[in-house]
This record gives sequence, structure tokens and C-alpha cells, in this order.
Amino acid sequence: MIGFLRGTVASKLLKPQICLLTLDVNDIGYEILITASASGLLPTNGEPIQIFTHQVVREDQVLLFGFLQLAERELFRQIISVSGIGANMAMALLNTLNIQDLVKAIITGNTRLLSLTPGVGQKTAARLALELKTKLADGRSLQIPSPSISNIANELQADLETTLLALGYSPQEINQALSVIAGQVATKDLPDLEAWLKAAIVWLSR
Repeated sequence: MIGFLRGTVASKLLKPQICLLTLDVNDIGYEILITASASGLLPTNGEPIQIFTHQVVREDQVLLFGFLQLAERELFRQIISVSGIGANMAMALLNTLNIQDLVKAIITGNTRLLSLTPGVGQKTAARLALELKTKLADGRSLQIPSPSISNIANELQADLETTLLALGYSPQEINQALSVIAGQVATKDLPDLEAWLKAAIVWLSR
């Protein structure tokens, strides 16, 4: 098992959800599948980079999946442990949502947010949340910040995210807005969905 590789970017072939990275490690080119979003974070000046890897052995091929963060690889491994979810779907989830947003969606059972990923339907999203909620409830297991926003009820938070997504905001923008507002405003000052929505739109439109 290869735990990580350190080398320089030799080439990358970008596809809609995934990128085929060729990493030059001591004059040997390793082909590694990373998310399309991660490909934009790769150095372009020839500086070395460390890629954490997970090896998948299939009947006709051996694949290396790569991650820029150790926590991202560990979350990938948790996701593919769920029945019916393979490596490609796990990579698509990680490409659609950053690690904090993905963990938060799983913990809160936000199947609507999880279903934004191509190929992930409501049933798959519900199974993912059901099987991993307890495992991921403590962010320390993945060495990432806790994703919960303490003074927003789970149901209210899910409705907020769904509404803001429909208005065209990205999951990353929404998570940042709600986190900032939750840290600055007392719960009593935002008693319902409409109040939270108004505050979020004001912050996002600043």
C-alpha cells in the first residue's frame, strides 16, 4: 500500500469531476486520480507536492486516488465503506463539497445538499448520512474543525441551505455566511427562517 507520494506535477488531464495527475517522483511518473477542484490547487512552478493516496485494486486495473489533505483521504475511506458507494462517487462528493461542508451535510442528514453531487440520489444520500453520522459526529476523528453551527437547529439550517442554494450561492459561500452570522448574532435576534435568510443574503451581498 502506498501511503503518499512526493514529487512534481508532470502533467494533468482534467475531466468534469476528476483529474488524471501524473506525478514525477524521482523520474518515475505515477498516475493519480484527484478531484477536479483539487487540480486547481496544484503548484504550477515546479515545486514538489505531497499527495496522500489510496490504492484500489480491480480485476482489470490498479488505481491510485490522491488527496491534498490526510483528512480528505480518511473521509474518502469512510465514504467508500458505505454499501453501494464506490470510489468514483466518493470522489464526486469530495469534488462537489469541501470537506467541512460534506461532513456537516452528513452529520445533519442534509440529503438535499448531498444530492447536489451528480449520481447521488436521495436514497444514496440518506444511506450515507445514516451510516456515517455517528462516526463523523466528532470531527477529531478526521482532524478537522467541528462542522456544527451550534445556534442553528438542524432542520432550520437545512432549509436555509436549500433556499440559498436555489438562489445561486455555492455551499462554501453559504457555510461561511452562516458560520459568521452564528458567531455574531444571538439566537433570539434571529427567531425564524425568514430572519436568518435575510441576514445571510445581506452578508453574502456585502
